[in-house]
Amino acid sequence: MKKGQRLFQELLVDLRKLYYLGSTLQILAWDQEVKMPKKGGKLRSETIECLSGILHEKFTTSSFGTRLRKIKKFSKQQLNDEQQAIVREVLHDYHKAKKEPKAFVELFAKTASQAQNTWREAKQKSDFPLFQPYLTKIVKLARKRANYLGYRTSPYEALLHLFEPALTLTEITALLEELKAFLIPFLKILQRSPVNPNPQRLFGNFPIEKQEKLNQYVAQRIGFDFEAGRLDISEHPFTSGLHPDDVRFTTRYDKEDVLHTLIPTIHEAGHGLYEQGLLAKNFGTPLGEALSIAMHEAQSRLWENIIGRSKIFWQFFYPRLQKIFPKPFRSIPLDDFYAALNTVKASLIRVAADEVTYNLHIILRFEIEKELMEGALAVSNLPRVWNERMKSYLGVRVPDNAHGVLQDIHWSFGSIGYFPSYALGNIYAAQLYHQAQKDLPNLENDFRRGHFERFLAWQRKHIHRHGRRYRSTELIQAVTGEKISAKYFIDYLRTKYSELYKL
Repeated sequence: MKKGQRLFQELLVDLRKLYYLGSTLQILAWDQEVKMPKKGGKLRSETIECLSGILHEKFTTSSFGTRLRKIKKFSKQQLNDEQQAIVREVLHDYHKAKKEPKAFVELFAKTASQAQNTWREAKQKSDFPLFQPYLTKIVKLARKRANYLGYRTSPYEALLHLFEPALTLTEITALLEELKAFLIPFLKILQRSPVNPNPQRLFGNFPIEKQEKLNQYVAQRIGFDFEAGRLDISEHPFTSGLHPDDVRFTTRYDKEDVLHTLIPTIHEAGHGLYEQGLLAKNFGTPLGEALSIAMHEAQSRLWENIIGRSKIFWQFFYPRLQKIFPKPFRSIPLDDFYAALNTVKASLIRVAADEVTYNLHIILRFEIEKELMEGALAVSNLPRVWNERMKSYLGVRVPDNAHGVLQDIHWSFGSIGYFPSYALGNIYAAQLYHQAQKDLPNLENDFRRGHFERFLAWQRKHIHRHGRRYRSTELIQAVTGEKISAKYFIDYLRTKYSELYKL
């Protein structure tokens, strides 16, 4: 065996050990949200702090860096394209991790774990001052992290690159500004339409045990393998991909609104399908990881909205919904159900927002995060600014902080910079789905008959199996033949909702 190949095989062994440790941290984080008793928070924070430090230390040793540099010397001559991509991405991660001291990584992990526990209590009590000291710490640590990572124009860009490294802050800002320029006037046009769907008709009394069976059925039907995953309950739905054979996602339940549960379940199942579509042979390497958070959100938002809120999807699933919950659905025609499901109404809660208003929730958070990171906004002023922009962008009044600035979990675990990934995911999803329709003739007929295999295979071929071999910009260019564009998402919204609201 040539020296380059021998060094590469040794690298794979060490990488897999690091991934085992990372998977353990994911299990602890999953358990903290799903199973951990309330009093376990202190020990869990300390455990996560300790293991995060160990993982960081093992990954950033000088000997590990020396080995990477040696392998790179041989990469073009002795390694194939996939192996070269692994070395490139590991080196990228190594240099990024090396910039953050171990003590800082431990402190960040511990603070975030503590903040999550406090956030849950603060949200229940609608008590922002209770959470404010922790959020202040998180913001200071995030700024410090940005300084460690380095940036050219704004500390916020360094954080954005943790979730979508392919786009600059300028590029993301341009995409979101284009969306905002379309969405605010389009929302006002829809609000003036005489069409007035009634989503209240979809409410009723839905026993949780029946909802659980329905969620399992829908997720399994679209392709999620429950022998390689599970579905649980948490305050905020999320997905943990430990390995393609162990993917866990959660949802929440509302006895009066079955769709409040089912739609987030489809969203998280979309994340789960991506994780299960990664190649098991690449576990322990960057090719066994999702391309970016934004691309991950593209997969989930595509299943949740473009497919999961479409009429063709419900032409198959609606009879089952009517059978399981005859009241009220047997008395509601499919067209009325479809209109109510896609009601556009400015509302308080991001995760319950319709497709049109959802991105205004994201744009609000994007602007606030940027101002926090650049020092233009103090944490103490967050509720006021949040409420003012909710009124300005969506025309709604925020009654309390639980329905306002405390509604999302992301800031509590330090994920400042994550929110734009949702909007980018919508943009990616529409562009990718437009291409899938061209590549797969009569795809909508598949969905009407409850067959999702062809589309999932398309996702697996063009997106899932590649892991991090390409950047998002490269992958979308390769799949669609075009650069990333908001055009397809804007066209999708305009076409769908102009028809629904008879514009």
